Amino acid sequence: MKKLTMKLTSLFAIASLAVLVGCGSSPPPTSATPAAPSEAAAHPDDHAHSGHGAGPHDGTLADWGGGKYHVEFTVDHDKQEATVFILGDDEKTPSPIKAEEIQLSITDPVMQVVLKAAPQEGDPEGSASRFVGNHESLGVVQEYAGTITGVVEDTPYSGDFKEEPHAHE
Repeated sequence: MKKLTMKLTSLFAIASLAVLVGCGSSPPPTSATPAAPSEAAAHPDDHAHSGHGAGPHDGTLADWGGGKYHVEFTVDHDKQEATVFILGDDEKTPSPIKAEEIQLSITDPVMQVVLKAAPQEGDPEGSASRFVGNHESLGVVQEYAGTITGVVEDTPYSGDFKEEPHAHE
């Protein structure tokens, strides 16, 4: 457990640094395989891109592992709660992972939120396709940007997202 916590802390620090420094004009990843842990510092996994529409829960999508997984960020300002859904390569189908938690790092206002597994109906025992966490700053109504990180089968994943105003707002 201590090793996992250290891995997540390191991954979180790398992802936060990548968000603060920015991506410049680096080309997007070309393979569907996740970055090896030693490559994570040089090439954070994936970045949200404009090719994604809204997710099935009307949230903002980001890639994990070159599209192997997608993560969908949603926020309920009244509950001060963020929910992230793990989706498959089709950006629609729940894709449960064996993890107790994933990490959410928001850049403005700066906050880090641990999202705990909240399995949906149909998720296999010990797996979850939904992760939920609370932070008082999530009560602020704004578009958020940040990074979602997690570890799936000993492989670290990281994906940047940026909310855009919805057409109906």
